[in-house]
Amino acid sequence: MNAIVEGFALFLGFIGWLMVGVALPNRNWKVSSVDGNVITTSTIYENLWMSCATDSTGVHNCRDFPSLLALNGYIQASRALMIAAIVFGTFGLVASLAGIQCTKIGGDNYALKGRIAAIGGVFFILQGLCTMIAISWYAANITQQFFDEFYPGTKYEIGEGLYIGWSSGVLSLCGGGCLMCSCKLDTPEEKRAYVYQPPSRGNPRSAVGSPQHAPSINYGRNAYV
Repeated sequence: MNAIVEGFALFLGFIGWLMVGVALPNRNWKVSSVDGNVITTSTIYENLWMSCATDSTGVHNCRDFPSLLALNGYIQASRALMIAAIVFGTFGLVASLAGIQCTKIGGDNYALKGRIAAIGGVFFILQGLCTMIAISWYAANITQQFFDEFYPGTKYEIGEGLYIGWSSGVLSLCGGGCLMCSCKLDTPEEKRAYVYQPPSRGNPRSAVGSPQHAPSINYGRNAYV
């Protein structure tokens, strides 16, 4: 295991986890488009939880979505995926902190710590996948409505919250991949630390430790003169 790669992977996963927490409550997941409008009196922006509007004077009002069941399916799925991403990231942080070599948790059993760190990498990858699916699904609906000429409602553009989410997903996937690659236990050096090695034939301790198998030594008469 490479301690430097482990520490870098943990840093990437932690930053990705923080950015998920920043992207989830961000209000600018989608912003009303000004394309084709001559005069714009207000700007509407939404996220997974509420819809807000601001006018030219800077006054803004927000309202929460009234009912979960009344929302579109992709919004409900994006909520669930983003919450799952935060949960997976929390488990990934705990497992990674317990498994990397820089910590004393788990003792000196580096084989066990490597497996725990690899599990943390899996959690980070799950976090990144959940985030990327939720963000991409939400963005796909924005672009579909924007380019639909027959869509009667307000058209929106991609907001800054989605870019934060995409960055979070990329960092989490990179951190989880690096953590799993650095914790492989198939190198000969790591195996020798845990596999019992019998004494070699040339070791003089083997002859002393087992006297019944000690070779017979015959001395000639000249050896006593």
